Amino acid sequence: MFQKTLEEALLLLRKRLCDPDFIFSVFSDSPDSNYSKLKFILASSVTEACNNSVLLLGPRGCGKIAVLDLVLQDLLKEYPDMISVIKLNGLLHCDDNCALKEIARQLCIEHELMFSKMASSDDNTEFMIAMLRECGLAHKTVVFVLDEFDLFAQGKQRLLYSLLDAMQSVSSQAVVIGVSCRLDADQLLEKRVRSRFSHRKILFLPPEKDDLQRLLKHILLLPIDSSLPQDFVTGFNSRVSNILADKRFNEITDKIIESDSTVSNFVRFLFSAVSCIDLKSGYMTLENFKSALSTIHRQPKLDCLKDCSILELYIMVCMKRLEVKEQTSYNFNSVMKEYTIIQDSSQTVDNYSRNVCLRAFEHLLDRQLIQFADRGHNQFIEFRPVKLLMSHFQLHQALKSNRSCPPILLKLMEK
Repeated sequence: MFQKTLEEALLLLRKRLCDPDFIFSVFSDSPDSNYSKLKFILASSVTEACNNSVLLLGPRGCGKIAVLDLVLQDLLKEYPDMISVIKLNGLLHCDDNCALKEIARQLCIEHELMFSKMASSDDNTEFMIAMLRECGLAHKTVVFVLDEFDLFAQGKQRLLYSLLDAMQSVSSQAVVIGVSCRLDADQLLEKRVRSRFSHRKILFLPPEKDDLQRLLKHILLLPIDSSLPQDFVTGFNSRVSNILADKRFNEITDKIIESDSTVSNFVRFLFSAVSCIDLKSGYMTLENFKSALSTIHRQPKLDCLKDCSILELYIMVCMKRLEVKEQTSYNFNSVMKEYTIIQDSSQTVDNYSRNVCLRAFEHLLDRQLIQFADRGHNQFIEFRPVKLLMSHFQLHQALKSNRSCPPILLKLMEK
C-alpha cells in the first residue's frame, strides 16, 4: 500500500516538473510579472481590435516560450473564437519563401481551406494579406509567434516587412511576437522594417533567489486535497519544509545559482533530486539534493583529472604553488625547481627524472589542462611560459577524489 502511495506521489511530482505551464504559473500572480505584461498587450489587441508587435528577450531557459504559451492558452479560453495562432521558428523557416508557405499552410488548417503546395511566394503573400483582412473584418486577431526572431532578421527581411506592412492597414488585425535570446534583436531590423515595429520589449531574466524558493515549494509540496493519504502528505511536506529551511540546502542552491540560475536548469536539478528518492523510506532527504547537484554539475576538467598520473598531479600542484607565491610567469624549468624543493623537503618515493617529467608536462599540454601563455613557436618547450587552466578549488577537489593521490599533495594544497 505504501509503495503504491509513493509511486503516485512520484508520478505527480514528475508530471509537475515536465509541465512548463504548472512551473511558470507560480510567477503569474503578480501584476508586474512578464505574464501579466504580455497578457495585457495581447488582451488589449484582441478586445480593442488593434495591431501590435512585441519582442520577448532573454537568455535560454528563462521561460519566454513557456510564459507565452501560458498566456495564449488563457486567452484562447477567454476569447475562443477571436484568436488564431500561427507559429514559426527561425531554425526551420528563416527562408522567406519557406516561412510564407508555412504561414499559408497554418492559415488554411485554421480556417479549413485547401492548401496549395504549388503556390508561389507572391501568391502566399497575397493570400496572407487577404486572410488578415478577412480576419480583421470578422474581429479575429491573428497572433504570429516568431521563435528565434533574430534569424528572421537576416537577408532581405521580406517576411517581416510583409507582415508588419500588412498590419498598417485599418482592416487587418494581427499581433507579431518575436522571441529571441539576442537583446539587440530589434537593432538587426532594416530601417523600413524598424519603422513599422512598435518597439515593445519584455525582458526575461533568471529568477531571484526568493522566486526560486517559491518555485521549490510550488513544485515539491504535495497538495492536501489530493487522493494521497493525509498522513503521508503531511509527513512528506514536513520533511520537504525542513530541508528547504536547512542551511546546507541553501549552500546547494547557491552553487546552482552560481553556475546557471535559469528555471530550466533548476527544474533539471529538481527532477534529478526526485529521481534519487529512497523507495524504502519514501521521503526526500538532503542527500537526494546533494546527489542531484553532483549529477547536473558538469565539471569536465575534474573528469580529465581522474586519469592523470601521480607525476602529472605533482606538476599541477607545483604550478599552483608558484601562482600562490605570486610568480606571474613561469615555465617548465620553474616548475621543476619547485618540484625539486618538494622532493628534497619531503623525501617521497615519487622522484622522477627530468625527461620523464617533461613527457608528463607535454601530456598535460595535449590534454589542455595547461597551455602556453605566449604565441612563440621557435622556443623550446622548457623555456616557454605556461599557465594552469583550473582554479585552486577545482584542483583541490580533483586531488581529494583521486584515490591514488599522495597525502603530501593535499597538504601542499591546503597550506
